[in-house]
Amino acid sequence: MQFFEGFRYQDRLDAFTELDDEALVDCPPWGALEPRAQERDEDGFFLNRRQFLEALAATSAGLLLGSPSYRAEASSEHPLQHKVNDLVKGMRRQGLILPSEKTSWSVFDFSTGTKLVSINESVPRQAASMIKPFVAQAYFFQVSHSRKVRYTGEVRRLIERMIQKSSNPSTNRLIDIVSRNRSGRGPRDVEAVLKKYAGGVFEQTRIVEKIPRGGGTYANKASAHDYSRFLYALKHDTLPYSSELRRIMRLPNHDRIVTQVPSMPDNIRVCDKTGSTARLCGNMGIIEARDKRGRMHAYTMIGIIERRSRAKNYGRWITRRSNAIRKVSNLVYLEMKDRHNLV
Repeated sequence: MQFFEGFRYQDRLDAFTELDDEALVDCPPWGALEPRAQERDEDGFFLNRRQFLEALAATSAGLLLGSPSYRAEASSEHPLQHKVNDLVKGMRRQGLILPSEKTSWSVFDFSTGTKLVSINESVPRQAASMIKPFVAQAYFFQVSHSRKVRYTGEVRRLIERMIQKSSNPSTNRLIDIVSRNRSGRGPRDVEAVLKKYAGGVFEQTRIVEKIPRGGGTYANKASAHDYSRFLYALKHDTLPYSSELRRIMRLPNHDRIVTQVPSMPDNIRVCDKTGSTARLCGNMGIIEARDKRGRMHAYTMIGIIERRSRAKNYGRWITRRSNAIRKVSNLVYLEMKDRHNLV
């Protein structure tokens, strides 16, 4: 595992009758849904307090470098997995998602340390603008490992525009900065930095192009599993400048996992990034809500809908797929509300 070196894991990939032709679900051993009395990593392995603190210390000491592959898995028997599966099937029947379109879904509950949904999670898909927090993270790795690279006010404003406004010119500018600090290979340097310092997080990530004029970026790839691992690390402060990147990703934006989701209360918080092209509609983020005792609960919500060819009517297509993601997010929130007695 990338962050907690030395733990064994079991990785099993089973067939599952579900959404699309690939129909892949990451499944753990039986008993993955364990009591919440102990700290656990995202694989479902228990950590006592000493182990947990040692693991965090290890990451800050540089063990993000060549430790075993990092995995996050869900039980195919969890009720929410089936509910999401059934909802997406229903949207396919209604034409809200076409049979030819591929989807990925992932939900992780931080309060219980449990992966609740893992559908086509390890399939690399177009990243679109969801790659932008990864570009920022590559820069933060450079800042934390080089005295020559500084996080200035100018760069802060650049990253804020890149993520909050989804500015493509700002993204390309930051890619150039990361590349200049490394070997001058452009976008591939961004991927190289991520793989060097956290290869087990960004396993399926491929960054090979800057954002073309018009925003039609299709070559960069990442999986829902990559986003899940990244958000998990971001939440646990095991990446450089985690709190700063969370702050930027919390700036108001046009998200699809909280905004216009019927069941969401007004006081809910979201830390996220969307991705939108004529071939990709996605959103990945951390949703935070309070229970009736005032305690905060957080979970990840990742939804990706991908098509092979450009949609002829982009506006209509992206609106319908955005609403499909909202339907799934609404279902997930209602489940979390029941699990944690949320307000």
